[in-house]
Amino acid sequence: MPIDVLDGEARAVDTHAHQPTSVFLEDAGGQLMRDAAERFGTDLETWSYAEMVEEYREAGVGRAVLLGWDAETNTGNPPVPNEHVAEVRDDYPDFFVGFGSVDPRKDDCVSEARRCIEDLDLSGFKFQQIAQGFDPSDPAHDELWATIEELGVPVVFHGGNTTLGAGAPGGRGLRIEYGNPMLVDDVAARYPDLQILIAHPAFPWEKEQLAVCQQKGNVYMDLSGWRPAYIDDQVLQYARTVLQDRVMFGTDYPMIRPGEWLEGFAEHCDFPAAVQRKLLWENAESFLGL
Repeated sequence: MPIDVLDGEARAVDTHAHQPTSVFLEDAGGQLMRDAAERFGTDLETWSYAEMVEEYREAGVGRAVLLGWDAETNTGNPPVPNEHVAEVRDDYPDFFVGFGSVDPRKDDCVSEARRCIEDLDLSGFKFQQIAQGFDPSDPAHDELWATIEELGVPVVFHGGNTTLGAGAPGGRGLRIEYGNPMLVDDVAARYPDLQILIAHPAFPWEKEQLAVCQQKGNVYMDLSGWRPAYIDDQVLQYARTVLQDRVMFGTDYPMIRPGEWLEGFAEHCDFPAAVQRKLLWENAESFLGL
């Protein structure tokens, strides 16, 4: 295995995985996803969940958070239905942790959030503020955050820029300012019992994200969306030291595959074994209640 602490076992927990099927890559992603693929010279291939699980286990990953997606109001694209996330979770209950998604700009977002937890038994929520076109600090969303805090489940917010719409004129109208972690800081301050994971190293706001994670006891971050060789040195230094209890492993699958991420981590990140265990699975197990 690329990481010594895995010792041949599938123990790592990926906190950030999407569907490798057409429901996400083609339907929900639409032209925005095609822009991203063209910008970075990749093809939008699809494959099955069985192949996905096998790939993860071969890489030494034992669990993955499968994320829902609903940015319909802002993009016009259909969502990844929360029922679909729950069904896939049920097909692989020992592997997937299901996170729902609600569109904060829809009138039924609060009732849908309750349904995700109370009826579908999902474990949390994913928000992609740039794709969904909203400012999480806007008081218009307070009822949603209060409801999720009451439900007692964690949320994932997007941090930093996005590859969606990359290279297209006007970036297809997406506004990257909504990925600034300081907007999440406002939510964390007003809802201290809401457990928050900011996805990605938050380029170009890495320092702001580190500051939020260091100051807010209810905010964590993951390293998804970036191969380790390209993650800012200060982010890695904080992950190795003062934030070692607050940083988690993530890929952004299928954009980045688990094997290549772990190989890059082994090559570029000389972390002590105890810190590797925290980053690769212990912090995520605590955050997710596994």
